[in-house]
Amino acid sequence: MKAYLKQSIPALAAGAMLFAVACNSTTQKSAQGVSDTTGISAKAFEKEIDGKPVHLFSLKNKSGSKALVSNFGGRLVGLFVPDKEGKLVDVVAGFDSIEGYQKSTEPYFGATIGRYGNRIAKGRFTLDGKTYQIFTNNGLNMLHGGKKGYQDVVWDATQLDAQTLELRYFSKDMEEGFPGNLNVTVTYTLTDNNALKITYKATTDKNTVVNLTNHAFFNLNGSQSGSILNHLVQIKADQYTPVDSTLIPSGKLEGVKETPFDFTQAKTIGKDIEVKNLQLDNGKGYDHNFVLNPHQADDAVAIVTGDQTGIVMSVYTDQPGLQFYSGNFMQSKNTMKGNHKDDFRTAFALETQHFPDSPNQPSFPTTVLKKGASYQSQSIYKFSVAK
Repeated sequence: MKAYLKQSIPALAAGAMLFAVACNSTTQKSAQGVSDTTGISAKAFEKEIDGKPVHLFSLKNKSGSKALVSNFGGRLVGLFVPDKEGKLVDVVAGFDSIEGYQKSTEPYFGATIGRYGNRIAKGRFTLDGKTYQIFTNNGLNMLHGGKKGYQDVVWDATQLDAQTLELRYFSKDMEEGFPGNLNVTVTYTLTDNNALKITYKATTDKNTVVNLTNHAFFNLNGSQSGSILNHLVQIKADQYTPVDSTLIPSGKLEGVKETPFDFTQAKTIGKDIEVKNLQLDNGKGYDHNFVLNPHQADDAVAIVTGDQTGIVMSVYTDQPGLQFYSGNFMQSKNTMKGNHKDDFRTAFALETQHFPDSPNQPSFPTTVLKKGASYQSQSIYKFSVAK
């Protein structure tokens, strides 16, 4: 399957019952009992930020798996799936209160990322002959939307049924320097076969650039279980985009064969991560975009297995790239769920996306969304148990 900005998205199945109650512009499911099985209290997420109410929403499927989502940053707070013993394990790193996310030195835990995920060199790009300057929040470059990306805004939320949450955000023209009023809808769906679907849609009234993704930090042995280096990872990509010391791509595509970036056959994250390699030095480990091989919508582009729990996460996407991040900048500065620190390489991210710095790289798939056109994308994280 060729991956382009516009994709057709299968319609999400409507739920059997609407049970949400209105709360200002947010429609909220009563979260009573959330803390009974997850250890996370919905009350710890009740707050007003920027004049808008923040809540914690609970999605639950027929098999008992659960996803917890806050409309602050449209972020995945917890994801509870069964391990090889049938025990529910929280596989997403995060905090047990809204204050934890607000005070975190790492702002992206579980968050929806936009308007442009990943980096833009020097925060600058030219579109239709006009140069736009975005706030540079990552050294010389823009990262994940600028100074106040979508991880720091309060989304309007409607819980459509027990398994589906719709989030909406209106991003104003020139917000963080991006042109065009952008209407964004992100839908989380927890299916009965333990797949978390994230569907993105957006429209604009002016030509702009868009690259939406989610920045969940995963540990398939459990969010409090320590190092992820023994996780088995397979990424179906024969090429990746090498970067400079500021993690901006050169514009070239390089083969992974006979390099530490070859995950075409499953291997542990730790197998080659300490190999002497300029690209690993630049990223302090893996923090690179993988160029996904041509694939159909039902082909997993990545498969990860937790060595202790046997939990398998299969990733599906219609995007051309996958950013693999091995938790290299986790520095034990934040106290997470269960009173654990965000220690070095205790979580990883697999961000489905277009390539970094695409607005400045004409050879990369375009991220331009034209006036009147529709951005549509879907990513799926499906969980099973190793046989």
